[in-house]
Amino acid sequence: MLAAHPRYRPVLFLSGILFLLIGSSGLAWRLRAARAPLSSGYLHTSGSRLLNAAGQEVRITGINWFGLETCAFAPHGLSSRNWRDMMTQIRALGFNAIRLPFSSQLFDPGSQPNSIDVNLNPDLQGLSGLQILDKIVAEAHVLGLKVILDRQRPDCGAQSPLWYTDRYSEARWISDWVMLAKRYAGNDAVIGADLHNEPHGAATWGSGNLATDWRLAAERAGDAILRANPDWLIFVEGIEAVNKHNAYWWGGNLANAGRYPVRLIVPGRLVYEAHDYGPSVWVQSWFHAPTFPRNMPAIWDQHWGYLQEQHIAPVLMGEFGARNVDSGIEGTWIHALMSYMKARGIGYTFWCLNPDSGDTGGLLEGDWKTVDPAKMALLRPDLAPLIGSGAPSPAPGHTTTR
Repeated sequence: MLAAHPRYRPVLFLSGILFLLIGSSGLAWRLRAARAPLSSGYLHTSGSRLLNAAGQEVRITGINWFGLETCAFAPHGLSSRNWRDMMTQIRALGFNAIRLPFSSQLFDPGSQPNSIDVNLNPDLQGLSGLQILDKIVAEAHVLGLKVILDRQRPDCGAQSPLWYTDRYSEARWISDWVMLAKRYAGNDAVIGADLHNEPHGAATWGSGNLATDWRLAAERAGDAILRANPDWLIFVEGIEAVNKHNAYWWGGNLANAGRYPVRLIVPGRLVYEAHDYGPSVWVQSWFHAPTFPRNMPAIWDQHWGYLQEQHIAPVLMGEFGARNVDSGIEGTWIHALMSYMKARGIGYTFWCLNPDSGDTGGLLEGDWKTVDPAKMALLRPDLAPLIGSGAPSPAPGHTTTR
């Protein structure tokens, strides 16, 4: 063969280098991305563990703050409070992350932020929704908080079953994510992309249908994001039903992820995400089973917990919440869920900070300042340290003193 002759070795060597640099397969980029050193505040995965750049295990214990996805085009509460004061309160309460929902419509010309008291928030006057997002990300960096960007819905009116609609195509969805990935590259306050909130209805997992298979769509969007910013985590929620006999919460059904895993071009970036709620959102049959709440761990194992238990990938509980956390079926359910997550080291972002969440209420009461004591008592014993501080997460159930 030609390769055996010394005369041809330099030519073949140079050809190999050129192939790696310009090969249409993208192999060169994949090798560079896989070998690129992690910035200090970014995270990666190993099995079911979430690790910082030093290899220390960390845990997300955050909260949702919604509003950018609504027709206010700004986080809610800014008609009552200063935005920095709200972020400082989140930090002071002990949360280490904010899941920040937005809509694709936020980035359209004419999507003007409103419902903001400019006397309380003079520095937000005249800004676009994206510029307000910039300020929140910058302040999160100052406070040491991490941000998960959550594409909650295409337009500001309502959630959608699939990641695209007639008005907002898949191409637009992906291009928005690539824009954000480039915009916040190098700012390790933003740790990742929650690709689309709560796929449901026609959404499938593993069907191979390009129009409905959420797993394949997540790969397409996740890979595009990682080409623009290989440091980010990619959060992939479940769907509603994997078959007619296995329906669950919107975004909460990951039963097929073990058989049909999400495959990304950069290893160590995938986090699966589930949502789980109590009877104030919908009265599911399992809440009235004779064995409740002992039946719940098996249900959680089946739909999403097995991914963590079998060390397939980390699971984030992206949304869970309740109006009454210390009474009735709902109180029993949420305490059982907290115990389940603690025992398995599962991170979460609680739904939500906002008192104007109709189903669950919020951590804050109607004045947008007072903290619901029962909800804070539920969450406080399980709060982990700030991510990026270099300190490992405490053992489950350990109370962190700040």
